[in-house]
Amino acid sequence: MGQFYSVAFAGLSDVSISQDIPVEGEITIPMRSHIQEFDSSTLNESVQNTIMRDLKAVGKKFMHVLYPRKSNTLLRDWDLWGPLILCVTLALMLQRGSADSEKDGGPQFAEVFVIVWFGAVTITLNTKLLGGNISFFQSLCVLGYCILPLTVAMLICRLVLLAKPGPVNFVVRFFVVIVMFAWSIVASTAFLADSQPPNRKALAVYPVFLFYFVISWMILTFTPQ
Repeated sequence: MGQFYSVAFAGLSDVSISQDIPVEGEITIPMRSHIQEFDSSTLNESVQNTIMRDLKAVGKKFMHVLYPRKSNTLLRDWDLWGPLILCVTLALMLQRGSADSEKDGGPQFAEVFVIVWFGAVTITLNTKLLGGNISFFQSLCVLGYCILPLTVAMLICRLVLLAKPGPVNFVVRFFVVIVMFAWSIVASTAFLADSQPPNRKALAVYPVFLFYFVISWMILTFTPQ
């Protein structure tokens, strides 16, 4: 066997490669792609630019809620800044002016905060148990952003309550709350419809209905001190 290999490769020692043969092709470093990647990084941007970028993203999501349509924007680029802002704003507007908490029948800040977030977490868990193909934070994002119509309803009701109370006052507030309640339902189902199994959509929408109904009832029954 050793003699076979020595005979087979005996002629390779006489083969030489000329150094004059040019090497074809080019070896280049894609510096432009590295520069673009470096420029698109957010590590070197200022705090002001970061805040403005996040505020613009939150504003775009608000527009998607005000004009509900089937879109995956809230699901793809989810965040909890918008829900946090809406929850704090709604809780502050639901406060009464009384300094004595024992005589104040209105919901306190912590109560509103717990109701909103506990309700959103419960609906999210229900969605996951029903087999929905949506993540936990995506569902919280959608449910939180869709409180926007009810927050607007609370603002309008506060302005209406500045006038003299009466039947007309209550009818106006009732109409506003009903319209914004329906708006929140339509907006949330528009974003969450495709994430639910077709045969279980009713079971997934019913807790959402109760969630926004409780918030609507808090708004409608609110009276200033």
